[in-house]
Amino acid sequence: MAENFSRKLIVEVSNARNLMPKDGQGTASAYVLIDYDGQRRRTKTKFRDLNPQWDEKHEFLVHDPNAMATETLELNIYNDRKTGKRSTFLGKVKLSGTSFAKSGSESLIYYPLEKRSVFSQIKGELGLKVYFVDEELPPVADTAASEKDEAPTTSTSEEAPRTVEKAEEEKKGTEDKAEEKKEEEKKEDQEKASSSSTSNNQEEKPPENPKPDEAQAAPPSPSPSQLKNPPIAHEDKAAKTQKDHKTTSGKPIGSEMDFKSLSGSDRSRSAYDLVDRVPFLFVRVLKAKHSNLESIGSCCTFAKLVIGTHSIRTKSAAAEKDWDQVFAFDKEGLNSTALEVSVWIENKETNAETGVETVTDSCLGNVSFDLQEVPKRVPPDSPLAPQWYTLEGSPESSPAADVMLAVWIGTQTDEAFQEAWQSDSGGLIPETRAKVYLSPKLWYLRVTVIQTQDLQLGSGPPEPNKGRSHELYVKALLGAQIFKTARSSVSSSTTLANQSWNEDLVFIAAEPFEPFLVLSVEDVSNGQSVGHAKVHIPTVERRVDDRTIPRSQWFNLFCDEKRPYTGRIHVRVYLEGGYHVLDEAAHVTSDVQAAAKQLSKPPIGLLEVGIRGATNLLPVKTRDGSRGTTDAYVVAKYGPKWVRTRTILDRFNPHWQEQYTWDVHDQCTVLTIGVFDNGRYKKDDSGKPGKDARIGKLRIRLSTLDTNRAYINWYPLTVLHHGGARRMGEIQLAIRFSCSSWMNLLQAYSSPMLPRMHYVRPLGPAQQDILRHTAMKIVTARLARSEPPMGHEVVQYMLDTDMNIWSMRRSKANWFRVVGCLSRAVTLARWLDGIRTWGHPPTTVLVHVLLVSVVLCPHLILPTVFMYAFFIITLRFRNRPRGPANVDPRLSYVDVVGPDELDEEMDGFPTTRSFDQVRVRYDRLRALAGRAQTLLGDVAAQGERVEALFNWRDPRATGIFVVFCLFASLLFYVVPFKAFVLGAGFYYLRHPRFRDDMPSVPINFFKRLPSYSDQIL
Repeated sequence: MAENFSRKLIVEVSNARNLMPKDGQGTASAYVLIDYDGQRRRTKTKFRDLNPQWDEKHEFLVHDPNAMATETLELNIYNDRKTGKRSTFLGKVKLSGTSFAKSGSESLIYYPLEKRSVFSQIKGELGLKVYFVDEELPPVADTAASEKDEAPTTSTSEEAPRTVEKAEEEKKGTEDKAEEKKEEEKKEDQEKASSSSTSNNQEEKPPENPKPDEAQAAPPSPSPSQLKNPPIAHEDKAAKTQKDHKTTSGKPIGSEMDFKSLSGSDRSRSAYDLVDRVPFLFVRVLKAKHSNLESIGSCCTFAKLVIGTHSIRTKSAAAEKDWDQVFAFDKEGLNSTALEVSVWIENKETNAETGVETVTDSCLGNVSFDLQEVPKRVPPDSPLAPQWYTLEGSPESSPAADVMLAVWIGTQTDEAFQEAWQSDSGGLIPETRAKVYLSPKLWYLRVTVIQTQDLQLGSGPPEPNKGRSHELYVKALLGAQIFKTARSSVSSSTTLANQSWNEDLVFIAAEPFEPFLVLSVEDVSNGQSVGHAKVHIPTVERRVDDRTIPRSQWFNLFCDEKRPYTGRIHVRVYLEGGYHVLDEAAHVTSDVQAAAKQLSKPPIGLLEVGIRGATNLLPVKTRDGSRGTTDAYVVAKYGPKWVRTRTILDRFNPHWQEQYTWDVHDQCTVLTIGVFDNGRYKKDDSGKPGKDARIGKLRIRLSTLDTNRAYINWYPLTVLHHGGARRMGEIQLAIRFSCSSWMNLLQAYSSPMLPRMHYVRPLGPAQQDILRHTAMKIVTARLARSEPPMGHEVVQYMLDTDMNIWSMRRSKANWFRVVGCLSRAVTLARWLDGIRTWGHPPTTVLVHVLLVSVVLCPHLILPTVFMYAFFIITLRFRNRPRGPANVDPRLSYVDVVGPDELDEEMDGFPTTRSFDQVRVRYDRLRALAGRAQTLLGDVAAQGERVEALFNWRDPRATGIFVVFCLFASLLFYVVPFKAFVLGAGFYYLRHPRFRDDMPSVPINFFKRLPSYSDQIL
């Protein structure tokens, strides 16, 4: 059980590498101070060693396992100087409680040393193993008995044996007397021992009224049974922790820690300060009581609630059973001020002649409530207690009955709201409820195929196979993922074949893992499998960095019962925990954490999103064959956490007023929010659910938000259809990014976004693109298996699975983005041309003065440039964006594309359009590619002309250039460089009357140089 264990944190300090010398002699004498939850440990000092090796293990007591995820482990390395001098700081490492591994899954990890301040000179890394161990405690009764035998000092320890003795007296009276005599003898012996050892008695028994300082300075010594694990913290804190262990529920501690760090349950969810409180009428119908149960018999009863035109009934239950159902009515949608609750009996009668069973309902009575007198309840108030109400208006033949219920006015923050029947979302339909989903934890599974031995290739007739070579390759299968090695030829002159590949195959593995990885050796020549082997994935070794190489293994190949052994294969299989598996595009990613828990970083902030409502939504589907309607809900994704609001049925201006939170580990990430029309809560004639339609999507980058500020804005919802872009309405969101430390935010800009393995051992672009699409498919499949399922069309739209498909619209948008970036250079060139042509003479004169000052004082160039940049950027601060950016339809060029281009973008891969349409689109693509081809040729020609100056392709041009270089060297040897720059500047800024309309000599010379354009077919 959860209260019968204690938790210890084990910190193994292995070694340090490449420390900064701090003793003035090129070395350092390092030691480590370890701090955790008010407890401190110190390693030994390794003198004059920049790569010290400690190999020490230190234990810490975890007082509250539930709060371990919020604690921080800090290790500081110091240079041990002689007595009287202060130790020099060498670096520190801070680890969050969420990165602690469980015993058995720990591994040696090297953490880079962090600075204590901006001006600290720190380098190196520290190798650690950090994990926790859960130890079972003895039963409570045994502990109490042992405490009594050892003369406890506290009153609680004295009452426990008395309670045990009292219980035993009722069972065995004779044995109690004997036990009491033994206990009295033990007490007398202990009193004698205490009188003989006064000093020990003073340590064991504190004063009756100790001062706080004295109590902390002299804690009571532990019992002999506790000497194996000496206490670290104070006794009052340990007692409080032990009391907390007794009052906790029997849930697994690990799951509670993960839930807290993910959902943010340690924060106040009842605040709801980013959304408005929506009033709801709550009715909790518990049960009914009948005065005469014999008259009812085995008939079922149910309750009916009526408010104006709203009518709903509870489930049918036997007379002696409870309903215990909660109903929530949107107060704005009520059209009456009275609530009527009635209890009914279902009478089942069977016709003797036809055998048809008929059900008739008879009312036992009702009770009415005036909604203006219903009490209000606001959390954290305790739930309203149900009361008995006598039913009125019952027929004389019906027995008297009472109903137990509670009626109150609450909001969406009420605890009963999530599981209640909701009037605005269709009642208790699972597909319309608000849910939180989690993406599966993804790992890279690397399979290194090294070699094979003893392959039995003689599967066919021996004679036809003689003299023929076999082409072999290794195929690896994990779920639906299949990867193959390169083919290798091997001679069939012998039945034993050995072949080596040394190739890496990378898979995506999702927790919970697939049970087996299947490796098979295939023979291409005869199309048969030589044999296969299975690798158990859950037991595969896990690696968190590139410093350790997992061990390789041999597996026997099995073909069938007739051929149980066909060789063996040598592979290395391990899970890569140092990577972050991308399941979305890199430029809109919302999570950059490594897969291994040991490498996870503590959160730097908190993201709060209030989904308030939408307005002016357009109808998406028809109801009753003629009337348009929309059943809208919102999906928000950040990191592995997905949230889905409840579905508001048949409203064009829905109000959700729901608030959610996420932990933020990197501010340069993106929050994605999509709005959909729910089509899955209704099934067609064949029983299959429909699909959810897109209403719109927006993305918000967290780095564009001011910290600790709430943004409440309306965002347009635009979606692409075959007919063009369509504005579907607007959504109102409230967003707040909270951060308590500015230093953590600023420090994040100096660190890489992705984990270290992405830069030390990077994956290729093509391979990473394939793995990203595979990860998207896995996430889509896992979320579709949830209950209620999240549709694959929703997940694909949120993850942008089709962003790599060709789109004329996106190509135009990216082209104009490039043009927009180059427009700054074009603007600068036009400004310089206006100066050199004396378009504004005062400005040109000032530029002449600036040129002279720069030439005479060249050391002022960089200070002047940076000072200008400082003033210009500072002045632009007033024009900064005031709100978070959203998807820009103008930047996306959704209004300037034709219907055929949009249809091409929405076409699947491979295409499903007719041959004529595909031919037209292909011709259009060829024309666009032809222009791009010409542009690339022009750019290449300019570079080839520069090369032609040095390759003597045009002997006369190169000869002219050689002579020019000779005279230029002599000129610059005589003329000072400042004079040359000043003269060149004046020549460039000369007056237009001294200019010629024809191109200059250098331009004419450069354009006459040859290129390779005339040598291309």
